[in-house]
Amino acid sequence: MAATFDTMPTTIGMKLDAMIAEIDNLSSTQLYGVIVAATVVLCVVLLGTGHSNLDLQHSNNNDPLLKKQPAVAPSGNIKQPRWHIFKWINYLAVAAFLWSVCTFCLNASQYLHHEESQGVLVKFLLGWSVFLLYFFGFFGVSLIHEDIPKEEAGAASSAANRLSSVSQSNKTKTVETSSKNKALHGAAACTPVCSDPSSFKVSSSVPSNIKELADEDVADLVLKNKVKDHELEKRLDPFRAVTVRRMTANRKLASVLPQNKPNVLDKLPATPSLDYSKVHGANCEIVVGYVPLPVGLVGPLSLNNETVYVPMATTEGCLVASTNRGAKAITQGGGAQARIVRDGITRAPCVRMESAMEAADLKVWCEQPENFARLKQAFEGTTSFGKLQACHPTVAGKNVYLRLVCFSGDAMGMNMVSKGSLAVIETLQKEFPSLQLVALSGNMCTDKKAAATNWLQGRGKSVVVEATIPKDVVRTTLKTTVAALVHTNMHKNLIGSAMAGSLGGFNAHASNIVTAVFLATGQDPAQNVESSNCITLMEETDEGDLWISCTMPSIEVGTVGGGTSLEAQAACLEAIGCKGGGATPGENAKKLATVVAAATMAGELSLLAALAANTLVQAHMTHNRKSNKK
Repeated sequence: MAATFDTMPTTIGMKLDAMIAEIDNLSSTQLYGVIVAATVVLCVVLLGTGHSNLDLQHSNNNDPLLKKQPAVAPSGNIKQPRWHIFKWINYLAVAAFLWSVCTFCLNASQYLHHEESQGVLVKFLLGWSVFLLYFFGFFGVSLIHEDIPKEEAGAASSAANRLSSVSQSNKTKTVETSSKNKALHGAAACTPVCSDPSSFKVSSSVPSNIKELADEDVADLVLKNKVKDHELEKRLDPFRAVTVRRMTANRKLASVLPQNKPNVLDKLPATPSLDYSKVHGANCEIVVGYVPLPVGLVGPLSLNNETVYVPMATTEGCLVASTNRGAKAITQGGGAQARIVRDGITRAPCVRMESAMEAADLKVWCEQPENFARLKQAFEGTTSFGKLQACHPTVAGKNVYLRLVCFSGDAMGMNMVSKGSLAVIETLQKEFPSLQLVALSGNMCTDKKAAATNWLQGRGKSVVVEATIPKDVVRTTLKTTVAALVHTNMHKNLIGSAMAGSLGGFNAHASNIVTAVFLATGQDPAQNVESSNCITLMEETDEGDLWISCTMPSIEVGTVGGGTSLEAQAACLEAIGCKGGGATPGENAKKLATVVAAATMAGELSLLAALAANTLVQAHMTHNRKSNKK
């Protein structure tokens, strides 16, 4: 029988029993030393042999705009921990802790009432102390990579969830979006520098070796909000900052535009250049050069449930940054809504009759529907897109001013309506042989002059835009209160403008934004006179939030013809998403008009906030002045 036991094979259970017996022979100090040493070695190995940042990047899912990224260091050469393995270590530690507690509870009477068990009790207490230190210090580490990319509470936290999928490579970013499902960007993550004194300080979390990183890597840091966009000049240099910012802007624009064009701003010059062959015969005569203007990009701005970015060409420091702050507040509040309520460019020829009575007869004749139909036919025979909508004659003695209203498609329409007006005059001369044309434009149009007729009857696109800004956003982003904004707007924009006898100027600085967008997108800058007609209204809602609207009756814009054909201006129109003719006539020009109105409202909101908080002078002295360098 004994021989039988001697020849029995060794089982796994027997081996485990022997191993446990050997462990029991170790002293408590040796046993705990082995456990601690094994734990330290395992943690060092796990934390020091992770994948590199570059290994985790794949061509189809590495866009920081669209995907939550792990909390990795900026440099692609730094190793990252194997978080999923470290997570299981936490689970094992929990299990061991629970096992020790259960063991103690099952044998509590022995450990507490026998003197020989006092040493074991001390060991239990020491072990539990180690476990508690471990739990307090390291239990959440395995979840860090899931939590870091989350934005602070507020509208900015929804940015990653609003964006559609973008595929990219290091050189070319390929976009796959449709016009029916455009990506939406959340509010800008950082406050523009001129709106908040606290933002004057340079962030301390930026990698110290940022100047050594490739431009693509720095652009990634900006898109991940690890580097603030407006700090690039301080972190790099002014020239390289523009290069990096163009990369980030192209990638942002690619995710919201439906044309599948990943490098929208490539034709917007960053170095001196101009194709003079496109200027000759179209834009300027006796050309000796050109004046470069810096172009800033405002956005994201949520408008009509879409994300838009607004290019602004200006030499006024703080204007773009201030407008960007207003855009951020609007987007945080859920976005703006804008509508076109009228659309028609005008021309008002001045004709002279032999008598005032004959002038009155001409007015009555033009107002007859059947006669207007004849004028409409003559007008529309000169154009493919133009449609004569109305004829409003005004008599002044022998003079008659025929204000013709024309739908002009995606063109601003001055040439179109002027050509059609001549055809209307020829038709009238057949009915009234004594009619003499004094001037094709009789100043009742009214073009490039302040006029009540534009304020009341409109010219170009008449737009109304509104938004509601939550009181918390007013306090945190605009640094003021709803009551202060409403008070300032009433006494400045409404009462102050009325006392000045202002015509269409019931606003803070609409012309600033209108002109900057006009210069960037190839519009006629002189038409900012009537295009800047605007009344800004503010109210406090029942919930204590801020309601704001801008009504602009005469925005004159086009997306074809004139300066829109130049490459740089066309690039800015493409950045907005309205280059050239639309799918239906007038679609792109209407979108541009709503963008101008929304950007104007953003500028109004930010400037009035600065006035209400008395930070205007400080912002301009900081960002609109150059220090004298010797």
